[in-house]
Amino acid sequence: MKKSIRTVLFLSVALVAAGCNSGKSAKTAPAAEDLQGGEKVVLINTAQAQTMEIIHSEVYSATVQANAVNNIAPQTGGRIQKLNVEVGDFVSKGQVLAEMDRLQLDQAKLKLTNDSTELSRVRQLLAEGAVAQADFETLEMAYKVSKSTYNNLLENTILRSPISGVVTARNYDKGDMFGMTMPLYVVQEITPVKILVGISESDYTKVKKGDVVKITADAIPGREFQGRVNRIYPVMDAASHTFTAEVLVGNSDRALRPGMYVKVEVTFGVSDSVVVPDEAVVKQQGSGQRAVFVVNGETVTSRIVKIGKHFGTTYEIVEGLSEGETVATKGSNSLRSGSKIKIAE
Repeated sequence: MKKSIRTVLFLSVALVAAGCNSGKSAKTAPAAEDLQGGEKVVLINTAQAQTMEIIHSEVYSATVQANAVNNIAPQTGGRIQKLNVEVGDFVSKGQVLAEMDRLQLDQAKLKLTNDSTELSRVRQLLAEGAVAQADFETLEMAYKVSKSTYNNLLENTILRSPISGVVTARNYDKGDMFGMTMPLYVVQEITPVKILVGISESDYTKVKKGDVVKITADAIPGREFQGRVNRIYPVMDAASHTFTAEVLVGNSDRALRPGMYVKVEVTFGVSDSVVVPDEAVVKQQGSGQRAVFVVNGETVTSRIVKIGKHFGTTYEIVEGLSEGETVATKGSNSLRSGSKIKIAE
């Protein structure tokens, strides 16, 4: 008969009576012993429940987004005279990206200059008492309107970038008529970038603005980025039961780009928790509950427990077990509450 070395083995009275083990050497340690009138005894290993510092965290999948996206376009249609940048160029805040036809701008500038000169002349006459206050106020109002019109035309003729970023789209060529259907340029701010993370509503109170998170990208293997929670959205998604946390990543070297797939590790805190080897935790048939077998002398008692994080070969026990209690490990799958046991030496 082929010998099999096992930590736990049942020995029934019927097998003993049949002499199934008669051929074994006397030096081989029995897997079980008949200690009480034929009642089977299970040979087990044990472990003591210990307290360990547990870092509670979860990893979420998300996509990198630009921190800001600006569509560069004038308020009205007109011919494009000059385009200064191309897709992929990095631009600074205030940099001139394009110039539209200047006819209306030049006309507005002449009117502003004329109104300014006339206002200065009338102001001098008012000081000498040669003109009525009402006439001066009328000219002053006309000057303000001219200045506002000129500034508006200037802003919509000489198009500047409102942010520092990268040009991600150019939809027209020099000489085209701007049709107001698409922007001339799209500029995206990527220093920093943002990541919107959907987190379970059960963890809503555990996430705070300023929390540090870790980010890894499949496109950049071997590198870890650090970000901070910048904003927590105040509403929950009714379908997924999640809330959104906005994470900002400095991205000073522009390694992360909008559209990249990333994994975000969010830490919810640290706690001292009771842990046991995972082989001590048994799933209860039918109910799906988890249990451990607590050693009480020569017997064990089944104890329903609530498990937490699983790491390596260890389970965190959230409820049902105290530090220092002894539980069955190898052999626990063969036990029932009240089973007779023998602890392997």
